[in-house]
Amino acid sequence: MDWNRVEGNWKQVKGKIKEQWGKLTDDDLDVIDGKRDQLEGKIQERYGYEKDRARKDIDDWYGRQNW
Repeated sequence: MDWNRVEGNWKQVKGKIKEQWGKLTDDDLDVIDGKRDQLEGKIQERYGYEKDRARKDIDDWYGRQNW
């Protein structure tokens, strides 16, 4: 997975992230700033997911994107 694409286009990707994980706030997204580990942590925090579940959900979401 080439997460650099997400980091490089974070401003455009934030909307897609919010569509998928609506409990994340704009402030959360500003702090995350494209960093995958930060995104995993915030998803765990907001949704009460275990780390493996957050990682899998991100992988699934990333795989569905049309880059």
